[in-house]
Amino acid sequence: MPDDVLEIATPHGPARAHLRHARRLRAALLIGHGAGGSIEALDLLAAADAAFAAGLSVVRVEQPYRVAGRRSAPPAPKLDEAWLAVHAALTAAGAPLAGLPLLSGGRSSGARVACRTATATSAIGVLCLAFPLHPPQRNPDAERKTRLPELEAVTVPVLIIQGDRDPFGMPPPGPTRTVTTIAGNHSLKSGLAEVGPAVSSWLDSLNLC
Repeated sequence: MPDDVLEIATPHGPARAHLRHARRLRAALLIGHGAGGSIEALDLLAAADAAFAAGLSVVRVEQPYRVAGRRSAPPAPKLDEAWLAVHAALTAAGAPLAGLPLLSGGRSSGARVACRTATATSAIGVLCLAFPLHPPQRNPDAERKTRLPELEAVTVPVLIIQGDRDPFGMPPPGPTRTVTTIAGNHSLKSGLAEVGPAVSSWLDSLNLC
């Protein structure tokens, strides 16, 4: 059965939500794409399929700039504002995800959005595919920037699936943060077969009702 495609107004233009309904109302996963990528990324699809097989409704979200045909992502605040607008539209009274426990997730840049907005969306868990811990370092003497504070700010369970050769670095585990290392670089293509099982196992550990 094809996904329902909803166009949702945001402060930065229309976003698209591709919604696959689970048979029973258990929980939902809202998942976003990478900066220059799409909701058809193979690892994102593998994660979405695993969540759906576990009984969750799944929404793959296209940010407004991608809906408009642009590849260059806007600044982080605009990404977050659009994400929050999509979340609000989908969880309002009478909306498809109203009243459901919600997990937030994304690939690369989308994972950062999910982390930064986890508190505002009351997410019960965050799924990160290829979290970009720091930009690839071209000058070994330059100070390395880190996005670790975005991960550290999340207080709910987090699963990070990271390639063992990712040039964006390897995030550390934490008290509520699980890091699953698979073969590959930032694309996760080499270890693609491991993505779904890792997501399934993590979802089982959350004991969703």
